[in-house]
Amino acid sequence: MDYVVCIQRTLDYIEENLQEQMTLEQLAKIACFSPFHYHRVFQAIVGESVMDYIRKRRLTCAAERLFYTDEKVITIAIEVGFQYQESFNRAFKKIYGVSPRQYRNAKRISGPLRGKACLDKKLWLGGHKMEPKFVTKPAFHIIGYELKTKNADGQNNKDIPEFWQHYLKNKLGCTIPNPLHKHVELGICTEFNPETGEFVYVIGMEVEKGTKAPEGMVYKSFPELEYAVFTTPKANEESFTSSIQSTWNYIFTEWFPQSDYEHNGVVEFELYDERCHGTENIEMDIYIPVKKRSGEE
Repeated sequence: MDYVVCIQRTLDYIEENLQEQMTLEQLAKIACFSPFHYHRVFQAIVGESVMDYIRKRRLTCAAERLFYTDEKVITIAIEVGFQYQESFNRAFKKIYGVSPRQYRNAKRISGPLRGKACLDKKLWLGGHKMEPKFVTKPAFHIIGYELKTKNADGQNNKDIPEFWQHYLKNKLGCTIPNPLHKHVELGICTEFNPETGEFVYVIGMEVEKGTKAPEGMVYKSFPELEYAVFTTPKANEESFTSSIQSTWNYIFTEWFPQSDYEHNGVVEFELYDERCHGTENIEMDIYIPVKKRSGEE
């Protein structure tokens, strides 16, 4: 399956239907992906979530029409996919800092303008090889600390590192009751909402089934799944974060397109153990739930 062709197909569809209501499930079907797999692949290849992309394209079209035409604001709002002028005004002001009418009166086109994404297939023709190991992980249970965040405008890229800093600085791992594997922490992404981009991130440790979570913590269970496990390249303390980010990018822009697998479900996690301690040759594992592709094109 050619991932660039699949994503470009949805980009073309978005462009032709900006005035229509679109759902992630609908676009995933056009790409022949499951919704969650489509969400992850789109974000890795295009650089932002699909709903963020659609919103920015709509508002860019609106900004251009405000500048170049005398059409009524309500007409523009409806024709770029907003059902109500009030919601359009709020969204526009959040991005451009002024109301649509103020933007028009300014007599100049300015602010963040998001053009249609056009993918260059050459950018995604494999580089280095990183082969995962495949592991069937039995159902497991964790107790930890929960963060609610979302991937809109990269908010999660700010929230999650700050969450980890708070967790480590306050030695919160020491408060988790009876962990099965001491000094083995999981950073788990779960409960993803495809329409809003909201999801839950939990830092925690595995515990026995039914262990009671102390006040301020959460207990969560996850089913048995097959995972592709990627180990990040060895790095020093300064480059560890970038090695993690580049591995995530590799998984969705290089490995998945060349494999017979797709993402299976809405949970994925990073495993941090004794290999993360120290300042040199640091590495960790990324667990991605996978299933064989159905063969549909």
